[in-house]
Amino acid sequence: MTTAPWRDPALPAAARVDDLLSRMTLQEKTAQLYGVWVGAASDGDGVAPHQHDMTVDYDWPELITHGLGQLTRSFGTAPVDPALGAQALARAQRRIADAGRFGIPAVAHEECLAGFTAWQATAYPVPLAWGAAFDPPLVEEMARRIGGDLRAAGVHQGLAPVLDVVRDPRWGRVEETIGEDPYLTGTIGAAYVRGLESAGVIATLKHFAGYASSAGARNLAPVRAGIREFADVTLPPFEMALREGGARSVMAAYNETDGVPASADPALLTELLREQWGFTGTVVADYFGIGFLQTLHRVAGSPAQAAHAALAAGIDVELPTLKCYGEPLVEAVRAGEVPEELVDRAARRVLLQKCELGLLDEDWTPEPRSAHLDLDSPANRSVARRLAEKSVVLLDNPDGTLPLPPDARIAVVGPRAADALAMLGCYSFPSHVLTHHPEVPMGIEIPTVLEALRTELPDAKVTFAEGCGVLDPDPAGFEEAVARASEADVCLAVLGDRAGLFGRGTSGEGCDATDLRLPGVQADLLDALVSTGVPVVLVLLTGRPYALGRWQGRLAAVVQAFFPGEEGGPAVAGVLSGRVNPSGRLPVSVPRVPGGQPWTYLQPPLGLAGEVSNLDPTPLYPFGHGRSYTTFEWTDCTGGETLTEIGTDGSYDVSVTVRNTGDRDGAEVVQLYLHDPVASVTRPDVRLIGYQRVEMAAGEASRVTFRFSADLSSFTDRAGRRIVEPGVLELRLGISSAEVRHVARVRLTGPERVLGPDRLLRCETKVSRVGRPGTVGDGI
Repeated sequence: MTTAPWRDPALPAAARVDDLLSRMTLQEKTAQLYGVWVGAASDGDGVAPHQHDMTVDYDWPELITHGLGQLTRSFGTAPVDPALGAQALARAQRRIADAGRFGIPAVAHEECLAGFTAWQATAYPVPLAWGAAFDPPLVEEMARRIGGDLRAAGVHQGLAPVLDVVRDPRWGRVEETIGEDPYLTGTIGAAYVRGLESAGVIATLKHFAGYASSAGARNLAPVRAGIREFADVTLPPFEMALREGGARSVMAAYNETDGVPASADPALLTELLREQWGFTGTVVADYFGIGFLQTLHRVAGSPAQAAHAALAAGIDVELPTLKCYGEPLVEAVRAGEVPEELVDRAARRVLLQKCELGLLDEDWTPEPRSAHLDLDSPANRSVARRLAEKSVVLLDNPDGTLPLPPDARIAVVGPRAADALAMLGCYSFPSHVLTHHPEVPMGIEIPTVLEALRTELPDAKVTFAEGCGVLDPDPAGFEEAVARASEADVCLAVLGDRAGLFGRGTSGEGCDATDLRLPGVQADLLDALVSTGVPVVLVLLTGRPYALGRWQGRLAAVVQAFFPGEEGGPAVAGVLSGRVNPSGRLPVSVPRVPGGQPWTYLQPPLGLAGEVSNLDPTPLYPFGHGRSYTTFEWTDCTGGETLTEIGTDGSYDVSVTVRNTGDRDGAEVVQLYLHDPVASVTRPDVRLIGYQRVEMAAGEASRVTFRFSADLSSFTDRAGRRIVEPGVLELRLGISSAEVRHVARVRLTGPERVLGPDRLLRCETKVSRVGRPGTVGDGI
């Protein structure tokens, strides 16, 4: 028997795919361009709005005779035992392969934002907590474990990470982002991509691009960002995740920018992404995003026109289920309304990716390697615990109230103290899916803060009162809460968000906030507790920052955790007891006042406080802020008052020695910011260009060196070019964006340089243990 060229693994993938495409009918090619959401409801009672009017009826046996591009969320739609789910997925893949002429299976995709979104799978901290940890290697390790679980279950593609940069913290999906800075987002996001891809799973960057810049912080609202904000804030994390992470898929965003929907924008999805950046993978639609070109954006008059616009722009795969790329597209091609070359272009990209995954090989098999599938292994939980512990931010501890004495009388109060869901973001399986299945158990162990504290401090006398609900306006529980607090040595007020979807929570997709007040009557509960005179430690479990200026100087301590996952309770309790020395840093600013000041730290001069307005947007706690139970001394910084000259194509090393001067081990996060005093367009007053987390034993010192490249000073000029401009710059070493320890001044000399897509994106770092040889970091 002669093997067809497309089946021959010895041939180049491109030759195999060209041979296969030459044999396929139009319907077989278009079948590779859509997914099917087998378990999705079509009666309007689904996961997402518009699901009912975006789902079409189909005959499954007839449909798969032409093949199938993707299978949507076999695990993430309803609770299913992981091992049984893997077997069911394998059977579905066999049916798909057996039904078509070519025996090609589908790509199976799942959500994996904070872990594999499946029943009984590890729920890791949300991305905002990754940003707070400032620890790319640990995020990469987490993603590698997520990828391993996905592959073991038969899943090929993960819809993560989210690389949107926070522009307004009222936006509901802030919890899904890494933070308000593009460099932090890019470096952490690239680490996640490397981890997922190293496990053989296709990472999907989302949402490309501009989604988080929506007007009024409303989900799926218009974006009115200018070209420089788009180029200098929105796009860099995607470029870094592609170049340094190796992501093989990109998801087109829902939004429109200046009147052009991303899903119909060839300048974005083809000219920039492919022609300038050299991306060769697949572009997939956000769920129902192609149909939305007709129904929500109204730039298409029919499903066929929507399909034409999306294909022409560069979207290869319609997700989550067929609507526009099915029969409407086939009929439009046959009628001469859509060039078949567009179908061929997308099908080639899809099949090339299937070839990379081994799905075109004769020895392909969908059967799981093991009948047992543990998606919440001890190794997973260990990584989840370490990341949760490193992400907890101690915002304030003015009088040393924390750590708590081991035998203290502690009143634990608040709606987030005894609820396991307080640890989880909206894309965790319990918050995302189990709310529709209240009869099904959680599937994973999630200790609450209350439970974890009692375990952490067995000799303490711990009492509890809920006080109020997250959104419940009834203050009836205040009296009991105040009574418990009055009897205690210290009161822990555990407040925050409930994650949900589309208005079913206070944080999450479609759960946008009108302002940054604590939800419900939680602020009033906190006032009542403070009025007792008992020291109050505020513990926040949230998906966004909330305004805390109302309590400035009135709280004994403030601890911030951003949905820290299934091990978040013990992590928070460890910080409160002192077992864990807090080392998290803010990936988003914490505002002083709740309304009218949607603000991030990337502000040009007119965005800062000034005499021309009575409103002061200065945050209460700045980006990068975080306290510790130990102290650090910074000395011997290079530069000082000296002005060093380098070329606009040069580099300069700036170093500082950091010593742990306290009596316990701890971690400092050394941050490097750029200040550009004079430029041809307005620039942020400061912006992060480098950072290094350094863990040191008590008394230990480290020499931290950043290699500043002139490329890192580049920005988009008035003509839309990315340039390095001659002039004086300040390199500011700080413990936050607002707390500068040392400044090195550099003059860039020589001609203005225009940079291309090969520019340097990352600030290389080196850490040398003082008195002990050895280095860690990126290396120089």
